[in-house]
Amino acid sequence: MAQSKGWVRRYFKAFCKGFFVAVPVAVTFLDRVACVARVEGASMQPSLNPGGSQSSDVVLLNHWKVRNFEVQRGDIVSLVSPKNPEQKIIKRVIALEGDIVKTMGHKNRYVKVPRGHIWVEGDHHGHSFDSNSFGPVSLGLLHAHATHILWPPERWQKLESVLPPERLLVQREAE
Repeated sequence: MAQSKGWVRRYFKAFCKGFFVAVPVAVTFLDRVACVARVEGASMQPSLNPGGSQSSDVVLLNHWKVRNFEVQRGDIVSLVSPKNPEQKIIKRVIALEGDIVKTMGHKNRYVKVPRGHIWVEGDHHGHSFDSNSFGPVSLGLLHAHATHILWPPERWQKLESVLPPERLLVQREAE
């Protein structure tokens, strides 16, 4: 009986040591390197959630790539909503700082993206709450870069950084 209690005690002690090492490592990884997120809504159709409300894509979010605000036109990014800091949204980067973009429904027909900001839009115009509603977004609100669709299995793929042909830039500021 004493021998079985010793085994349980050793097991419990080893479990606790592993737990107290694994949890901080896992939290750090999920916070600083990568995590997964479920995409809800129709704003990024057809790139994400092409099946509408009956399906939700699950994407891999890479925190590492945006740590130095390294984004390109066409990247799909996760960011803190400028209107609701409790919410994260996922959109496509249309323009970078210094770019002049032709808007779609914004109060100004053309907008020059200020320094330290980006212009983001959903792929499904008219069903997206994006920069056309709230203007350029501060780079400080960037959360992660969406790199792959992980679920459902039949949609597993790498997400490409492409600008829709109708969203090409009006002008890029001379560097």
